[in-house]
Amino acid sequence: MKASGSTDVIQGDEQSRDGHYRAKQDVREQAGEDKEHPEELDPNSLISLQAQNPLTLGKLRIGKASEEAAGIPAIWNTMLYGIGDMGPVRSVEAFLKINHVDGFDCQSCAWPSPDKKRKIFEFCENGAKAVSDESTKKRVTPEFFAQHSIAELAAHDDYWLNQQGRLTSPMIRHPNATHYQPVTWPEAFTMIADELNHLDSPDQASFYTSGKTTNEPAFLLQLFARQFGTNNLPDCSNMCHESSGVAMVETLGIGKGSATLEDMETTDLIFIFGNNPGTNHPRMLTSLQKAKDQGAKIIAVNPLPEVSLMRVTNPNPQDYNNILELPIALVGKGQALADLYLPVRVNGDVAAIKGILKDLFERERAGVVSGIDHKFIAEFTEGFAALQADVAVASWEEIEEESGLTRNQIKTAADMYAASKKTICAWCLGVTQQRNGVDNVSMIVNLLLVGGNMGRPGAGTVCVRGHSNVQGDRTMGVWERPPKPFLDALKKEFNFEPPQKKGYDTVETLHAMFDGDVKVFFAISGNFLSNVPDTVYSAHAMQRCKLTVHVSTKLNRSHLITGERALILPCLGRTEEDIQASGKQWVTVEDSMGIINPSLGFFRPASSHLLSDVAIIANLAHATLGSRTTTDWLGFAADYNRIRDTISRVIPGFENFNARLAAEKFFYLPNGARHRIFKTSSGKAKLTICPIPKHDLKPEELLLTTIRSHDQFNSTIYGLNDRYRGVFDGRRVIFLNPVDMQARNLKAGQIVDIYSYFEGEVRKAPNFAVVPYAIARRSAAAYYPETNVLIPIRSVAAKSNQPAAKCIRIRLVPSASVPALHFSQADLDRNLDRPAPRVP
Repeated sequence: MKASGSTDVIQGDEQSRDGHYRAKQDVREQAGEDKEHPEELDPNSLISLQAQNPLTLGKLRIGKASEEAAGIPAIWNTMLYGIGDMGPVRSVEAFLKINHVDGFDCQSCAWPSPDKKRKIFEFCENGAKAVSDESTKKRVTPEFFAQHSIAELAAHDDYWLNQQGRLTSPMIRHPNATHYQPVTWPEAFTMIADELNHLDSPDQASFYTSGKTTNEPAFLLQLFARQFGTNNLPDCSNMCHESSGVAMVETLGIGKGSATLEDMETTDLIFIFGNNPGTNHPRMLTSLQKAKDQGAKIIAVNPLPEVSLMRVTNPNPQDYNNILELPIALVGKGQALADLYLPVRVNGDVAAIKGILKDLFERERAGVVSGIDHKFIAEFTEGFAALQADVAVASWEEIEEESGLTRNQIKTAADMYAASKKTICAWCLGVTQQRNGVDNVSMIVNLLLVGGNMGRPGAGTVCVRGHSNVQGDRTMGVWERPPKPFLDALKKEFNFEPPQKKGYDTVETLHAMFDGDVKVFFAISGNFLSNVPDTVYSAHAMQRCKLTVHVSTKLNRSHLITGERALILPCLGRTEEDIQASGKQWVTVEDSMGIINPSLGFFRPASSHLLSDVAIIANLAHATLGSRTTTDWLGFAADYNRIRDTISRVIPGFENFNARLAAEKFFYLPNGARHRIFKTSSGKAKLTICPIPKHDLKPEELLLTTIRSHDQFNSTIYGLNDRYRGVFDGRRVIFLNPVDMQARNLKAGQIVDIYSYFEGEVRKAPNFAVVPYAIARRSAAAYYPETNVLIPIRSVAAKSNQPAAKCIRIRLVPSASVPALHFSQADLDRNLDRPAPRVP
């Protein structure tokens, strides 16, 4: 079955789950072309300001940045957060269960656990923060909402909101109310059902899923939405790796990475593009360390020299042959990871990879070893001659200018590639959140394919997902453009006619809200407002809904910027036991490498009023659909095995779902590319021609990339420190190259306002302290969600419609009203001088 549209990709079969990422050519071929300029909104209106974090700098200071990742500070922070939030006994209980087959899957990142020999402590510092944060003893009760108005809560920052604790009861905001009030579960379900059933069309509702949602509720949510009559199923993948999925389906026939942990640990060479693993998925560092122990080389390609790519001290005693090695390691300088650091400028990846390919092609013509695998190219790929011709016409001057790299730096990387027999490319959002994000990933695939590094042990793609089940949600069918085989399978299993009309993704949902075309918004997990682009526009869009509903564990800003009416529905956390009519339940997740793992909570729930995600969706579907469905929704809520049985009949790769997990504890989903089976229209992997993007910056302009601090996961703020970059007690900083600072007459600690520019539109984020940093020239970096206000809603990636959060055209204007902060020059100099494996 071929995909609709012009991508001509074969969809779904027993070999690979390839149906849920396709280019959206009917949305746009070029980024941002289809939507009219939005109406002008007042950035200083009450709703605009309440949607953002307060503009205060707090006690912001710069101190000594870490010179290696993890180590003693990771141990200390694990204890600090664990004991501080859960207490000593609960901390030990929780930490012994994280990522074990008889425990729960970490609700943080999606890095896989080992197939065998899982360690006693199979988690990282940031996983410990996530577990501690969910399992806190603090509670947000109805009395809390009675004491605090919504306006008062909105005046606090995201860190304070998160620190208040677990939500305990369903709450409602009535029209024009200043406070949330308690509501019963039956009343909440009836209210949502009535609102949905009085819509003029099912397409006036949109159902959003965060990557924290596990497989079983994700499957039920998409089933409910489609039985209700809409494909409006935006998800967080629309904002993180949509570009990856589109590019990999077009080139390899599957929207998922092909390499495994075993490949990672036995490879010769690893490229890491646009990624900060020490903060975003720290357990990846263990895999990198094992690869280094086996002789692998690592090339880090990133605008910032992230410390976690340079050196790491592993604090887990089970990773040492002799326990006595641990104390020596902890007081040492750590193990070197990257062998080469390429300081690529923001969105310089296409130029950098094209430079590496150009060097490889030139050395082959000169009769020098190039690492190009012509046998593989001839047998398994198409488009090689066209790629060679395209690379040949790119000048070295253009490549150096747009990548920010010197020819010698590119040559050094090409030397390492040519010497490698097994190469892996890993990447994250620094690559995908660009207007040419699909091209960026396609170029990474080009780099692998020319060397035959696909379907070979120790080689392949590693698409490093963020949230724990973001990949699984898409596999379960949470997607606005489902392939026909998937809809046909739903029809056969559940005896209904699924809607055929394409739905809204995340950006399209925001536009539809703003235009009045979506009136009910239902979100399960996540902090939608703080993760989407263009905060002012998005806040006004949400406020135009008739009803907004958030299924959540903790208070966040999305609860404060609402539709005419709003509901907060508190749910069980990943760590908590889930007791239903048939007994204790468990759920499943899919990690970055396509492995299905069970997850079983064990803590007593934070409140007796909490419901599971499954129970919430099932009861809502039952209340909404009534006699229009033959599905036993309450039966699903009573026994999750029944959900998995239906999944096994609907989704390829999940056959005998329950029996396999009972016998094997985990299993891999099929992956055609892993076996050199490429489910494209031609049956071959496709080499792609990708133009080098031109930014043509004005002299005063920079390209801004948004980043996380070390004390946050996605938009959840656990603390106000980023020890890896030397930032403490605050977040409103902008990292600049000292040469760029000098050219703009800016000083360390000076307060600036950031202005972003897009097709005649101007946006502003005030009060950021300048911090000199070893970032690439003409590039800048700052934390989100504070800088989400700068991301234009129409600045999206071609083909994927993913927001371009990592490539924002800005200029800086010194503040006339906020005095500069004093930063220690010694700490600034020391942080700038941290070693990185550079070449001229």
